[in-house]
Amino acid sequence: MTGDGVRHPVPTFTGDVDGTELGMTLIHEHVFVGDPELDLSLPHPEWDEDAAIERAVAGFTRLHELGVDTVVDLTVPGLGRNVERVRRVAERVPVRLVASTGYYTSDVLPHFFHLNGPGLLVDGPDPLVALFIDDISRGIAGTSIRAGMIKVASDAGGITPDVEHVFTAASIAHLETGVPITTHSHAPSRGGIEQQRMLSQLGVPLDRVVIGHSGDSTDIDYLRELADNGSFLGFDRFGMAHTGDDGDSIRMLLELLNLGYSDRILLSHDAAFFSRITPPSWRAEHAPNWKMEHISRNILPVLHGNGIDDDTVRRLMVENPRRALTGR
Repeated sequence: MTGDGVRHPVPTFTGDVDGTELGMTLIHEHVFVGDPELDLSLPHPEWDEDAAIERAVAGFTRLHELGVDTVVDLTVPGLGRNVERVRRVAERVPVRLVASTGYYTSDVLPHFFHLNGPGLLVDGPDPLVALFIDDISRGIAGTSIRAGMIKVASDAGGITPDVEHVFTAASIAHLETGVPITTHSHAPSRGGIEQQRMLSQLGVPLDRVVIGHSGDSTDIDYLRELADNGSFLGFDRFGMAHTGDDGDSIRMLLELLNLGYSDRILLSHDAAFFSRITPPSWRAEHAPNWKMEHISRNILPVLHGNGIDDDTVRRLMVENPRRALTGR
């Protein structure tokens, strides 16, 4: 039970879990990132499904030994989501995995969405809305695995017409189901503000929104504005050396904590056990710390060394993710 006396379950690959049982949570990660069409027509030389599954099982087992209980897999359509493949991992590991719905594009959707939907050539319901709501309420791709998060994206190009379509569908799905929304944002252009403005106009309470990749920014005024508007800030690219420096993210994180924003921050990595976009050999050379163990092994000790106490770490890693996922 939560403080209001009501259970707030979160769906996982292996069954619903009450929000109070989520424990230490990484809220922005990926298990496997692919591209179904390319995977068929241009197979990646480093991809071996059985080997990748064994690598993920070993990785999640180590992660649990470090104290992590739950990981949110933000791999959605547009990133090669395959829940049956991830289920093979989830059923063998002590870490709970949460699936996501949404659509990952920062510019255009596939042509199908330009011709199918209300008032289009093939008139009918919006297929994105149907996809998102079915994933949440019934199950993904005919399975019983339901989504516990909605993922959307915009980047340097801002809110294009197709991105607006995705945000609109995500807002409808949120308002019908209560499942939270998380974003990929472009921090250098202060893109989170534009995302907040659109979601708010669509009726989404901003305290049910995570502005992803906020930790890429070194603009404290921008970060404070996002937090003051009510959203969670995703400091979710630790170890991702090609997008920013951990030292800068830690510096901004410490500044926000000192300013009293500990209830608005989430920590994660945006890591994966395999991605054909940045495959394992590339990551080993260019971003060797870009792993889901990095926060536990390296970042939390730095925070402790800078005077951050256990209660604050618990807020960042346990309480804030629970509130983000359950709304409580």
